Amino acid sequence: MKVNYLSKEGYDKLKEELRDLTTRGRREIARQIEEARSHGDLSENAEYDAAKEAQGKMENRIVELEKIMAYSRILDDKNIDNSRAYVLSTVTILNTKTKKEMKYTLVSKDEADFSKGKISVDSPIGKGLMGRQVGETVTIQVPAGVLRFEIRKIERI
Repeated sequence: MKVNYLSKEGYDKLKEELRDLTTRGRREIARQIEEARSHGDLSENAEYDAAKEAQGKMENRIVELEKIMAYSRILDDKNIDNSRAYVLSTVTILNTKTKKEMKYTLVSKDEADFSKGKISVDSPIGKGLMGRQVGETVTIQVPAGVLRFEIRKIERI
């Protein structure tokens, strides 16, 4: 697994989710399983089956979070070249066809949230912007076709 660079905020959010799942989440699932067991025959107990399925999903998420955090590094933006777009850069781009300006912050896939303007560096647009400079025009293949963007501004969050 490759190193996953996160902001301090993103790392803390994942750490809190993991803590919550391993404490409150496990207690809650154990309570649900115990309650379902008290209803008798487990072979036809839908509540028990649902609780066990939820437990499996939660345990899978715990393992996933532990793996993510093991390979994550908090990125110190003081060590990043501000003249190029990298992880934690906020990039203002202009769609050359529609003349619409957009602003995205490049983050790891674990911090991506399109509704907040945070796109993954592993996404087509994220990959296309990585390492680019202000003034460059990039052509990016996305599922909807080919897009051309002019990089207008690069900032650090």
